[in-house]
Amino acid sequence: MESGNMDMNARGFFSSLFDLSFQEFITTKIIKVLYVIAIIGSAIGALFILIGALASRSFFGIVGGLIFAPIAFCVCVILARVWMEVLIVLFRIAENTGKIASRGEQPPQA
Repeated sequence: MESGNMDMNARGFFSSLFDLSFQEFITTKIIKVLYVIAIIGSAIGALFILIGALASRSFFGIVGGLIFAPIAFCVCVILARVWMEVLIVLFRIAENTGKIASRGEQPPQA
């Protein structure tokens, strides 16, 4: 039963991917994958910083790399997370606005 559900989700994903009218959003479906890619990219970037610092063979370069690499990793992951959350909020606003418009309801008055 689960594989049938996955087939349906896969078909839904690919039909949304090639929907030229942009009626369906795929960002909310792939946001977890994008976040994992951002974490991996941040780790690779921090690793390059650390390798560069170790290659400098100077005391301050090594200490600076050991301090800066984890800070750079954390900052990049935080920024990626915030960006992903902003994207999700924007897409949910769009989806909910579409639902309200399709029902013909008026938004609540402030």
